[in-house]
Amino acid sequence: MRNIAAHKSCFLAFLLLLFTSQFASAAKKTLSKEHPCKRFVLYYHDILFDGGDVANATSATIANETKLGNFKFGKLVVFDDPMTRDSHLRSPAVARAQGFYFYDMKSDYNSWFAYTLVFNSTEREGTLNIMGADIMAAQTRDLSVVGGTGDFFMARGIATIETDTFQGAKYFRLKMDIKLYECY
Repeated sequence: MRNIAAHKSCFLAFLLLLFTSQFASAAKKTLSKEHPCKRFVLYYHDILFDGGDVANATSATIANETKLGNFKFGKLVVFDDPMTRDSHLRSPAVARAQGFYFYDMKSDYNSWFAYTLVFNSTEREGTLNIMGADIMAAQTRDLSVVGGTGDFFMARGIATIETDTFQGAKYFRLKMDIKLYECY
């Protein structure tokens, strides 16, 4: 009787091991940098409120810079910026970038972004959540796409940004090449 019980438990352990190994191999995905599952380019337009341009401003300083260094260290900006398919500010917005950035380096210009792209159109619906360091001295910077909803449910990937135009503290435009590597 003990021998039959031992064989049953060995058989059950074997089945459990077989099942979990099959499940793990079926769930494993191979990601390729060269082949994202979705890719699109958008332009981010930021018009900083200067105290007088209420109608056109899309962002505002919430906390002023500190006196630690000459690179706006500590300045916090919140934004609700239009995202367009092309570089024209007056083009129809296909999404809104809603979030914040703050300057986080005392020895050079550098900021950290955290925002959600909110899509609500016939083409795309849902959100993409993006965050990471914007090392402004670099020509291109990669921010992480850390999740999403709707058409972008559980999406993961990279948003490669580059400064497309910069007009002082008043206005800047970023080109965002969004590559998603996990799409469901």
